[in-house]
Amino acid sequence: MENQEVQRLTRPRNRRKQRSKKRRKTWLLITLVCLLLLAGAGYLFRKQVVLFAFDAFMKKSVAKTLDESYQEIEDTNNVNNANMDEAVKPEKAEEPFSILLLGTDERKNEPGRSDTIIYSVVRPKDGKILLISIPRDTYTEIAEENKKSKINAAYARGGIKRSVDTVENLVGHNVDYYATINFQGLKDVVDTLGGVHLPITKVIENKQKIHEKLRIEPNKPIYDGEDALSYARYREDSDFNRTMRHRVLIDAVMARALEIKNITKIPDLMKVAGSNFKTNMNSSLIIDLAKSFYEGSMPTFSNYMLKGTGAMRDSIWYYDPDEKDVAYIHDLIGNWHDSNTPVDQLMQPAMDDNANAAGQ
Repeated sequence: MENQEVQRLTRPRNRRKQRSKKRRKTWLLITLVCLLLLAGAGYLFRKQVVLFAFDAFMKKSVAKTLDESYQEIEDTNNVNNANMDEAVKPEKAEEPFSILLLGTDERKNEPGRSDTIIYSVVRPKDGKILLISIPRDTYTEIAEENKKSKINAAYARGGIKRSVDTVENLVGHNVDYYATINFQGLKDVVDTLGGVHLPITKVIENKQKIHEKLRIEPNKPIYDGEDALSYARYREDSDFNRTMRHRVLIDAVMARALEIKNITKIPDLMKVAGSNFKTNMNSSLIIDLAKSFYEGSMPTFSNYMLKGTGAMRDSIWYYDPDEKDVAYIHDLIGNWHDSNTPVDQLMQPAMDDNANAAGQ
């Protein structure tokens, strides 16, 4: 009888415990399902999540850093370039615009040199970018000097303005914006990104005594900033190949920067670039452009290099541009810069000869 009484009294308590366990299991199951749903949504909409986080936590600091790199184009007398003032520059990342990219190599006790000169046309809506490389030894008239010389002399003698004017005269179109980055800052940028992928299939090495010592081993899964800097500076082959390597490096850095895991590194990248980066693009335009590319797919690049032949003048080697090719570049830029050109009617430049030379 006593056992029956004990069982009768403890039975409700056991039932309550069982119901409590069931409720806990139910809530655990619901919580697990919610977490899985949130994780799935986070994966499916990860770009939107990243962009939301960027706008909420990083946008202001990035804009502030970019504003510190802003520099208008001025001549040696501090007078604004009239041609640039007349040009209507887009203020939103929607319509096609041109930008002159200059990779400079400014070291102590040496005049700055524009080792990389690329006239580009960006079509944000179409996610397409045209890159026209101009070899640094191109023999052309230097603005304000009324004489011909190597095109990279324009930067050494007159800075950004003279470079812009000289390139405009050569290609027959205005430069809407410019952006320069000193190769000295490239090393830290690449290291901040965790390295870049480069198509290096053979040893790259400077052997001549007049050149700085450098050596890059082939077939590495990823290359650090030191290797990237050496890749840009290697000079013991043709100017054609060197220019191609610069284009390859730009593609590699941009692809790496747009990877989801590197988006949070943008503020650090801006700080690293610091005084090594200058542009007359306002911060809102740069941020809108980056976000538009990030929301879509990786922009596709169309590459072209000004063709010409080598020539010696007074024991100095120059690159004489082909006049027919200069005319072709005029048409190519006009076609891409025209907002009325449908995407399926964009002129597609032929692939450069020796397209794999950058990796050799």
